[in-house]
Amino acid sequence: MFPIIPANSVTAPSGNDEGIFGFGNSGATKYGVTNLVSNAGVVSTDAAAVGTARTMLAACEYGEDKGIFGFGTIADNSKVGTTNLVSNAGVVASDTAGVGTARQILGACSYGEDKGIFGFGNAYPSGKDITNLVSNTGVVASDASGVGTARDGVAACEYGGDKGIFGFGEDANAVTAVTNLVSNTGVLASDTAGVGTARYILAACSYGGDKGIFGYGNDAPTYVGMTNLVSNAGVVASDVSVVGTARGWMAATQYGQGKGIFGFGYTNVPSSSSLSTTNLVSNTGVVASDQAATTGTVRYSLAACSFN
Repeated sequence: MFPIIPANSVTAPSGNDEGIFGFGNSGATKYGVTNLVSNAGVVSTDAAAVGTARTMLAACEYGEDKGIFGFGTIADNSKVGTTNLVSNAGVVASDTAGVGTARQILGACSYGEDKGIFGFGNAYPSGKDITNLVSNTGVVASDASGVGTARDGVAACEYGGDKGIFGFGEDANAVTAVTNLVSNTGVLASDTAGVGTARYILAACSYGGDKGIFGYGNDAPTYVGMTNLVSNAGVVASDVSVVGTARGWMAATQYGQGKGIFGFGYTNVPSSSSLSTTNLVSNTGVVASDQAATTGTVRYSLAACSFN
């Protein structure tokens, strides 16, 4: 009798097959639209908004094949803790009332194979080091006491198949490259000394089934395009040369059971503009050059996660 192995377990090929970009803003306009990512890395046209339009939020996987968008800033610029679940078919649910400190510019990643964690962020006037765990049914827990340097503008991704890592960000107006590992039980570790260019408002995703990648961002004051790979032991590598348009405020997600995609964002190189450009990440962590702009709404300060 052979054991039954869940389709998206760490012993399966490499994770979820599709992804979703959602929410964000362009100038003063905030959006609730979403764009699905196929298992070939193709980004779809806009899906009509469900839930409150907002920006500077985060997203992660949970339940092995579903996702969750959470927190952010709404039209009146107030911060919220609102969440929206994503089904294993990529359908976004209506708002769930906020749990935990309302904040923006935070990060999120999965851990433990089927759970998630939101962490850090800004609840004006300062950065936070609090976290909120997400159960395997998508229930968000109340605040957990902070560990690590309080900051915002962080990114996070899964590594090792069942663990996570938060990295980089801005601490009291100074950018940093410190990281914090997340155990497979959702325990956040203290700071690990930074490797790579200190920056904030970057993005991260997993790739290759058990590794991760941080990419892009702003090193105060310049938008950059370098990446840093994360090993399956959670070790962050030094900078890899810039590929694609230097930018920040984008999002990233895994797709295709082992690949990744960075998408959308904002740049001032050579001039200020919102983007819908994407860059694919191979299952060996190689970032491709810019793909033609997607058909989705041009925007930044959005979030992304995988499903299915």
